[in-house]
Amino acid sequence: MMLSPERLALPDYEYLAQRHVLTYMEDAVCQLLENKEDVSQYGIARFFTEYFNSVCQGTHILFREFSFIQATPHNRASFLRAFWRCFRTVGKNGDLLTMKEYHCLLQLLCPDFPLELTQKAARIVLMDDAMDCLMSFSDFLLAFQIQFYYSEFLESVAAIYQDLLSGKNPNTVIVPTSSSGQHRQRPNLGEVSILEGVEASLFYQRLESLCDRHKYSCPPPALVKEVLSNVQRLTFYGFLVALSKHRGISQALGALPDKADLMHDPAMDEELDRLLAQIPDLVSASPEASCLPSRTPHRAAFSWRPLHHARKVDAESDGSTEETDESEI
Repeated sequence: MMLSPERLALPDYEYLAQRHVLTYMEDAVCQLLENKEDVSQYGIARFFTEYFNSVCQGTHILFREFSFIQATPHNRASFLRAFWRCFRTVGKNGDLLTMKEYHCLLQLLCPDFPLELTQKAARIVLMDDAMDCLMSFSDFLLAFQIQFYYSEFLESVAAIYQDLLSGKNPNTVIVPTSSSGQHRQRPNLGEVSILEGVEASLFYQRLESLCDRHKYSCPPPALVKEVLSNVQRLTFYGFLVALSKHRGISQALGALPDKADLMHDPAMDEELDRLLAQIPDLVSASPEASCLPSRTPHRAAFSWRPLHHARKVDAESDGSTEETDESEI
């Protein structure tokens, strides 16, 4: 495997920091210590091989704590992709869900996922509507992508927006807090009157320097400029709506396909068909089984013993739950 030009252009320590290698090494060692009895049966080399394979495949974030899921850009992109692949049947079936229902789905993959992030994503979709209104899967997913992946950047953007609204000195240092203005004015970008929001050109001037400081956690500055060049004035939530709908920003992030392809995942469909073929009793008992969340993510996630035992149980079990329970302890 050849090294990329980007890798060759950076000193070793900068490349390792940029790719968060130390984060993964620390996590791998922690999991090694937690599973040392199992690891002793297979060897440390195999343990690290499977751990870093799971990192490369993006399955390492499944069922992990929120602090780990948000620790690196790769983890965030992997979580977005996992959420889409696990629950895209919601969109395929045309189901509309509330914010709380989407939060329950997020908690199936990350039990301690914070409600506040789900609420912020829902507000991008719902604007001034009540938070218990129904949302399509694609609308929520694209808004959630922006809010989750760029959360720190958006906190700073909210603080800048509030400063501009209040007429504060543009040289004021921005220190975003959890009580930032992200829950205030929320009219649609296309409905902003001449007196609402802030001037787009001034807003971009402030964001341009912010993007320079957030090299790995903000949308590409050229695309931000493109969004802001289409209007004279805009509100904070109008800006977020524009970001969530911008095809180029989603492509630059690289976690999800285009909106038109969100309901299509041939590789996952083939995998689901293969797994369902191994459990015909479940299929015959429940015609809607293919619409239920699959156990596939658990098998793909990095967890030492299930990697070696769970598939054998599914293929060879005679219906008894004793072997299944024992293999998953």
